[in-house]
Amino acid sequence: MRLYQQLVLFMLAATVLPLAAVGFLLLSRAEAELVARIDAEQRTQAAAAAEAVGSTLMEVVDALARSAELIDWQAATEAETVGGLRLLYGQSQAVSAVLKLDAQGQPVGAPVFRPRDTEGHPGFRETGLERMVGSVPVQQLRGGGKGQAALGGAYVHAESGRAAVAVAVKLAEGEDAPFALAEVVFGPLEAALRRRPPGALGRVDLVDEERRVLASSEPERRMMTLSPEVAAHLLAPTAPEPDVVRSFRLEDPPRRVSVARVSRGLRFDVVVEVDEAAALAPVRAMRRTVLFSIGGALFVLLGLGALFTRRLNRRLEDVVQGAEAFGRGELDKRVKVEGQDELSELANTFNRMGAELEAARARMLRWNDELRVRVDEATGELKSAQAQLLEAQKLAAVGQLGAGVAHEINNPLAGILGNVQLLMLDRGSADPDLDTLRKIEQSAKRCKEITQNLLRFSQQRERPDLRPVDLNAVVRDALSLTEHQILSDGVTLETKLAPGMGRVRADPGHLSQVVLALLSNARTAMMKSPTRRLTLRTGEREGRTFLEVEDTGKGIPADIRPRIFEPFFTTKDVWSNVGLGLSVSWRVVTEAGGTLSVRSEAGQGACFTVELPRA
Repeated sequence: MRLYQQLVLFMLAATVLPLAAVGFLLLSRAEAELVARIDAEQRTQAAAAAEAVGSTLMEVVDALARSAELIDWQAATEAETVGGLRLLYGQSQAVSAVLKLDAQGQPVGAPVFRPRDTEGHPGFRETGLERMVGSVPVQQLRGGGKGQAALGGAYVHAESGRAAVAVAVKLAEGEDAPFALAEVVFGPLEAALRRRPPGALGRVDLVDEERRVLASSEPERRMMTLSPEVAAHLLAPTAPEPDVVRSFRLEDPPRRVSVARVSRGLRFDVVVEVDEAAALAPVRAMRRTVLFSIGGALFVLLGLGALFTRRLNRRLEDVVQGAEAFGRGELDKRVKVEGQDELSELANTFNRMGAELEAARARMLRWNDELRVRVDEATGELKSAQAQLLEAQKLAAVGQLGAGVAHEINNPLAGILGNVQLLMLDRGSADPDLDTLRKIEQSAKRCKEITQNLLRFSQQRERPDLRPVDLNAVVRDALSLTEHQILSDGVTLETKLAPGMGRVRADPGHLSQVVLALLSNARTAMMKSPTRRLTLRTGEREGRTFLEVEDTGKGIPADIRPRIFEPFFTTKDVWSNVGLGLSVSWRVVTEAGGTLSVRSEAGQGACFTVELPRA
């Protein structure tokens, strides 16, 4: 027997009383289900609010800890310490004040705060420092590492009525390390409590262990104490798992309460309280409406039942066929949509689901292709980084080898030079061997100069030794190391060193390294150029001394020009270094208070300019 025939026979055999009984039974079940749903939504809301509060508060704590790890606080000057505290202060708009404590928990220096609410930060008064310092057990952090944080108990500012909690962050390793102490107010947490789903009932309170309301979806409840009956349930034994949300019902007036513990070890609870009468009002109103509607609806249902069920059966079959098609993987199948009722919404939902599944399958295929490309790119970058690291290690080894070779050559070279000079003293001015001895002496001095320059280049210090330096002399020393190699490549070398220049303030060894790097880059850039000319200029302008190294090489394209001073970046066709020359040069010049810039166009050579302050 078809569905519509069974429905017609049932409706004909039914009476008003059975129909009413069924109606009220269904309403009772609906009420029970609504209560269960309200409880579930209430527990979900409590858990979500607890998670939001914990996440919001721990985001602030984590941001403070991460920022504290970036600074060497023990070596920082007073100005650097103030800057570090301002960095911590700016990590969150919930932070109202930051100060530094010594290992015994005593304040060091002035705190960082604003007396009024400005730029998103809450105001702070120095009268609250004593409570802020005394609320955190700093002693618990002594055995921890740098960046470890501890949270104190909540407290209230008497003048503003605003609740807050202090966070201590360890600033260094060891038991005598200082701490940073930040006050975090509960204003942003209260905003998180007010972000509730549309239609949510009741109110949400954040309470501490003393059952004070620190933040609420109803701000006027702030700093009130929970009612005794609610507080009694909070003091009762909790469930075995701390993350379980507890729910209970209270009388006078009837209301339902859910309590969730804020996660991450924080000693706060979220309390969601819903008035039962307001929550169940729709069901109870529906019960009264049904009582008056059953009589009239019965006669209408008897007449329309057959027609309705026949049409319903056909439309359900369409939905079933669509679901079976989706199950077979035919995601392009669509259900016919008729009318604007629930079944049409169901059909539209099936159609949207099919379209989303079809699009998701296409995205998955596309993501697979993109992932494969990214994996290949990442593998290539890893291999490139490994090659760069190997080249850097080779460069360091070459520097050490060069220093050793220079030391070893200097010893026999000193003997050669001394013996030649003794022989020259024994010869008269007319001796035919005197010219030969002079050439030997000049060659030995040349070798000695080269080894001294090589030693100066290899003996670079980690910290620059800034002192007055003759820029022209540094350029000549660097040329003595590379001039032969430059000329052997067929490069025309032009040296235009301005006479009578004052000294510059720089590290001579580091500055020599800069000149050698610029000469090496210029020589490499001209390897494939038809015209090879390298020009070195020195001079003074606008109170600063400059050095220009200009070549006629391949130039630097505009799109990569901003990256040429990055570590391990190179434009060389064949790598002969690790891409560190310009990066190190930029750092050396900057440490000396100067600038390193470049003018270049693709195919038109390049001109690097070093400007240094006068000594």
